[in-house]
Amino acid sequence: MKIDNVTLTLFSWDDIPPTSYAAHTGKFAGSSKLGLLAIQTDDGITGHSFLGSAYWPADMDGANIVKYLKPILMGQDPLDRERLFQAMWRRVRTSNVRTIGACDVALWDIAGKAAGLPIHRLIGGFRDKIKAYASSMILDSAEEYAEEALLYQSRNWAAYKIHPPHPWQEDIRVCQAVRRAVGDDYLLMLDAAWAYQYPEAVRVGRAIEDLNYYWYEDPLQDSDLYNYVKLKQQLHIPIMATEAPAAGLDSYVPWIQQSATDFLRGDVPNKGGITNMLKTAHLAEAFRMNYEIHHGGNSLNNLAQLHVAMALKNTEYFEVLLPGGAQKYGMAEDIEPDADGYVHAPQGPGLGASIDFELIERKRIAVL
Repeated sequence: MKIDNVTLTLFSWDDIPPTSYAAHTGKFAGSSKLGLLAIQTDDGITGHSFLGSAYWPADMDGANIVKYLKPILMGQDPLDRERLFQAMWRRVRTSNVRTIGACDVALWDIAGKAAGLPIHRLIGGFRDKIKAYASSMILDSAEEYAEEALLYQSRNWAAYKIHPPHPWQEDIRVCQAVRRAVGDDYLLMLDAAWAYQYPEAVRVGRAIEDLNYYWYEDPLQDSDLYNYVKLKQQLHIPIMATEAPAAGLDSYVPWIQQSATDFLRGDVPNKGGITNMLKTAHLAEAFRMNYEIHHGGNSLNNLAQLHVAMALKNTEYFEVLLPGGAQKYGMAEDIEPDADGYVHAPQGPGLGASIDFELIERKRIAVL
């Protein structure tokens, strides 16, 4: 089996609600562009993935796939995923991690379809369902956060994670209000999205430690390893870092060597696909650390990451980023937690994706 074509179909994503998660996303709304990547083979099997998100349009990256990665893939055996991953990674400075991740997911989709197995079974299944947690956008008041947390608690979701409004004093008030609303036993997390300086991070960390929050995510800039080490020495609440930067396996090494985080973190677009996520998860396992999977930015990335979660011992929860209108698009059927708050393993071969090809054709802008 050989790859005989690689295309990226750009299509419009409309009606995105006003949304913000942090300074790095800004406030976005309206329209974006997604890309449907298709890696075709001479056996008639096509692997798919999505490129882009509601705040990072696919046309920002699409030309990189055609110019830098398509020549690497053409004529190659798509089952040689590791060799192709290494070849693409050598071009990471002229392409980027997001485009490598999209290609890698499509190659895994081909492998699963060729084997007649869902990707999680191809990797080696560990579970068939996992608890979801709700991950907020920035809301206007502490009361709105509390109401939203109560909603997902009532739906039996495992936990609620706050993306706070900032500054740090207001963030503490939000965290207090949510804890009062949901009671002492419901799991809560705070994702500060790299917003604090060290003194602020200590004050917020101590406050949510007293409120029995489950983890404290990205309080400091992703490059501030020195202060992460100090912060971890000051707090007992587990620290979650390493979602950023967009980089490869070796970027995790100093975090482990210096004991700067309690969890490792990753996703398809930031770390280069399923192949690198699996490497990282097994690295974390060697140190008895959890590898908690970040949301993927689009529906097919999230589906790919659900397969990874089903094959890992050392991940606890599946992140569902709110609102759905800023995260879910292009699928006839998307991931939905059940009445008990679980998301279930996909059962179709490859990704097992219900891609809405009719919508994509109707919204098509260009084919690269």
